[in-house]
Amino acid sequence: MPFMTDWSSENGEVLLHFSDAVMAMFQANVQTGRRPESGGILLGTVHDHGMLITHATVPSRFDKRRPMFFSREARGHRAVAHRLWRASGGTTRYLGDWHTHPEDVPSPSGIDLREWRKLALARNDERPALSVIVGRRALHVELMHSTGGRDQLAPVA
Repeated sequence: MPFMTDWSSENGEVLLHFSDAVMAMFQANVQTGRRPESGGILLGTVHDHGMLITHATVPSRFDKRRPMFFSREARGHRAVAHRLWRASGGTTRYLGDWHTHPEDVPSPSGIDLREWRKLALARNDERPALSVIVGRRALHVELMHSTGGRDQLAPVA
């Protein structure tokens, strides 16, 4: 089942588009069987009315992966982000993280929410951190603010 590429906030102000390459990478990493969780970072550009997610890193050999656990290490992912940032003249940047869950319709765990809050607090540009969970049949997409506020996004048909 293909995932939706366009997402918006309830009030329609935040629009998000995943590139075809990112969507294909999500599909390739759907967690089935005893396959371990996958994850990485999301990179793209910010525009007046939203974000375009153009790249997503895949798990590196430094990441910790289990069937019900994923921990991303900066090494590997940071190098990709820095290379794309330089190549784009500073327009392609880190926007957030993604990982998989072995659920049809994923929802964030308490650990996910704590980690997302840490990522939002660490952002230099004070923008909310984008967080995506790839399930077997759906995505969970949300923005986490440094205040702890959350904006869950919904697919746009």
